[in-house]
Amino acid sequence: MLERYYQELLNFCSRTVRSRDAAVDVVQETYARVLALQHAGQSVPEPRALLYRTARNLQIDLHRRSEVRGETLHADAEASAAELDQLAAPQAGEPDVAAASTQGVHALLATIDALPLRCREAFILHKFDGMSHAEVAEQMGISRKMVEQHVKLAMEACRRCRAQLDGTAEATAEPTLRRRKPARK
Repeated sequence: MLERYYQELLNFCSRTVRSRDAAVDVVQETYARVLALQHAGQSVPEPRALLYRTARNLQIDLHRRSEVRGETLHADAEASAAELDQLAAPQAGEPDVAAASTQGVHALLATIDALPLRCREAFILHKFDGMSHAEVAEQMGISRKMVEQHVKLAMEACRRCRAQLDGTAEATAEPTLRRRKPARK
């Protein structure tokens, strides 16, 4: 989560706070709070939306603290505080985007579930459990090359599903794993 949204969130905060150092502090505190929620066992279905909302609230708190302390604000800081109140929520917070995201997740899970058993097992071990191809091969008792083929097949199925969801699906035949022919006796 950190790598995925950090730069985007930092740019957002930099535009509204107008100080790169203050923006870095806000982003760091934002991540600390969201990670604390996750460690407390609370699920975060839309992490990007939560990060933006938390950052926005922290920026408002920063502005209020500076007013309470009687700190003089620069003219551009006052303008930035006014801009902050007028900012729209990130698109991920919109109901239709959230619904589309949920539908996309369900479609991808259905695609993964429709994979052949061994292919699905290799894919899940590699992508979700973070095992290397060699570790998956050892656990499943198959060759590393076979694991690579299983993962490749699963990735292609996921890409096709994504393309269908995005409306860019091409008429391509589904690749299948080549099976060895039994040896003749």
